[in-house]
Amino acid sequence: MTWAEFVAAAPAIAEVFTRRHRATGNLCLLATTRSDGFPRISPMEPRIFGDRLWLPGMPGTTKFADLLRDPRFCLHTATVDTQLTEDDAKLWGLAHECTDPARRERFIEDLVEDTGLDLRGEEFAFFGTEITGASAIALRDERLEVTVWQPGRPERVVAKD
Repeated sequence: MTWAEFVAAAPAIAEVFTRRHRATGNLCLLATTRSDGFPRISPMEPRIFGDRLWLPGMPGTTKFADLLRDPRFCLHTATVDTQLTEDDAKLWGLAHECTDPARRERFIEDLVEDTGLDLRGEEFAFFGTEITGASAIALRDERLEVTVWQPGRPERVVAKD
């Protein structure tokens, strides 16, 4: 599923994710599965580029080794707000390494133009994602609302007292 398809299918969750992603300077927490089966949580700066959400980063790190072995991931908007005044979102899905040189070059050019960070000539890990589920939480009138989405179904809100 492309990013645009996800936004169309889960607009409320996509809005929370995008807003919180920007508010934290693009910082999120990435959960992967270690080789021993235990979870690993790592800081990550995902990037929406073209038609996908991408997971770029330093090559050779354990989080990318995890994804090469088991492509399942969960991405959580970094939050320090225990009162949830800014909401919060999670995406989960599958991540696959992109080795297409042309796409990597376009990504680098977009990154330079947007942020000034120049990766030309640098090695970096580059994984495209397929989103297979998502959720967002918000506190509304002292009531917790959880918005949940799965492919093929509309978003639904579950209120928690």
